[in-house]
Amino acid sequence: MTRLSGEKDTTTGGYSRRTLLKIGIGVAVGAGAVGSGTGVAVAGGPDDPSSPTFATKVKNLSGPAETGPFASPWTDLGIPVLCPNGTMLFVGGDTFNGDHVPQPGEGADDWRAPVGLRSSSADLNNLRIDGSVGGDHAISLVDEPHNPVGDKATTAIPSDVFVVDGVMYMHLMRGVIYDTHHTDFWRSTDNGETWEYLCQWPGDLHGGQFQQKTYAVAEGDYCYVLSTVFNREVESGMLLHRVRKDSLGNPDAYEPWGYADGDWRWGAPPTTVFGIRKWGEICFRAMDGKYVLTWLNMNPLSIRAMVFPLPTSDLTRTLEQTMILPGTPGQEAANFVASPYGGFVLPGSTFGNFHIVVSQWYDPWNYRFMQYKINMLS
Repeated sequence: MTRLSGEKDTTTGGYSRRTLLKIGIGVAVGAGAVGSGTGVAVAGGPDDPSSPTFATKVKNLSGPAETGPFASPWTDLGIPVLCPNGTMLFVGGDTFNGDHVPQPGEGADDWRAPVGLRSSSADLNNLRIDGSVGGDHAISLVDEPHNPVGDKATTAIPSDVFVVDGVMYMHLMRGVIYDTHHTDFWRSTDNGETWEYLCQWPGDLHGGQFQQKTYAVAEGDYCYVLSTVFNREVESGMLLHRVRKDSLGNPDAYEPWGYADGDWRWGAPPTTVFGIRKWGEICFRAMDGKYVLTWLNMNPLSIRAMVFPLPTSDLTRTLEQTMILPGTPGQEAANFVASPYGGFVLPGSTFGNFHIVVSQWYDPWNYRFMQYKINMLS
């Protein structure tokens, strides 16, 4: 997620957020331990390492060559959603034109967020962005003026985009990045070309742990929602809610899963289902009769996954699988990626053919999202 601010990482010329993404460079495959020291169990014990997987890069999905023709050479996240018309829409975060990502003090006259970049093919072997919402110049999907707040500015960062019964939904985090004022929710009935406002939630709801939301569209009447604070420097629990598919735009319809009176149940006060950690991006999906959660783990830095049978499964006892590890620019190979984040599941994935979208940003000329195939996901 990009950040336009006066704070600067003097070693790279990038923004201060870069220092967070550099944590953990050089960690070996499978060496990840649980982040916050809170005693969260991983596959049977709090000191168990995460289980390694293997990954291969398929291609860059954004960049000057890939998305430059749509005035979007610099963008990230690329949350993928299979549109009702069969195309794949990648919803990007902070997006810029020009020959590099603008640096503090340079200004950003063509700053847009979020944007929709489209692949006419949804085949995982043939993804290529060949269009955008806005034609030759990708436009902001919703109004976001990027109002100044001190030496920073507001933005609109997507946390999820998904489809229920032929209608697309998008969740956005609004305000200065990592200081969410509120989140809002939108829908589209024309494959993401236009968006209608539905509702919003205050940024401090549930102690801020309802800011970053991701939705698993399950069989039956419900979607299941995992959420965290949207700030990689702040420890947060992970909350679980459910909401009927016909009530997605009603904030009062979200029912928490919690622990009360010695038991877990729906309607109890919301209780963290995954201990306390510093979270990056999260992605929750129903797939192949199970559920998969992917996330950016901040300590140690890695993109991880876990697979479980029910949305209410005990995540503190579920195997964590490390998919992507931080690498060194110019020496990237296999699942070592310089300054990785994101990790959104590509629609069409199966556990035998699992693909994710990975972002990276380590200098003004390397800011993109990419396709990775993950092997050996348990």
